[in-house]
Amino acid sequence: MSEVIQKIYAFIEPLLDGTDMFVVNIKLKPTNNIKVFLDADSGFSIEKSIFINRRLYHMIEESGMFPEGDFSLEVSSPGVDEPLVQFRQYNKNVGRKVTVTGADDKETTGMLTAVTETELTLEVKKPKEKVPVQVVIPFSDIKKTVVQIIF
Repeated sequence: MSEVIQKIYAFIEPLLDGTDMFVVNIKLKPTNNIKVFLDADSGFSIEKSIFINRRLYHMIEESGMFPEGDFSLEVSSPGVDEPLVQFRQYNKNVGRKVTVTGADDKETTGMLTAVTETELTLEVKKPKEKVPVQVVIPFSDIKKTVVQIIF
């Protein structure tokens, strides 16, 4: 992890203390564009994004990390098509339909019904079965998990 990203983490931590928000990822582009991806147990609203963006921008500016002031900051939630990466994201999405891609590239789609420290459980409807089956997948066997948006 780059030194700049480590500093950004250090700035964000106190801003998130006492809230239900958490860091999902931080990216730094060569153009000094800082992208901070946050989520929250109760949902990540525009108001939360603005709150963090204003305070974090001021902290970065005051630190002198970018002496010429040549940086930009974006604070947002990960896109709906981004895979889940944090344990808290899995917990937050219990009850939603997800597609899990295994280490073997096999995809399993079902309702996320339970999450533990080591595995998740999906309720999967098999084409010829009347009753859904429970499929337990260890996190160690997961390449990625994406929430499915239902319209």
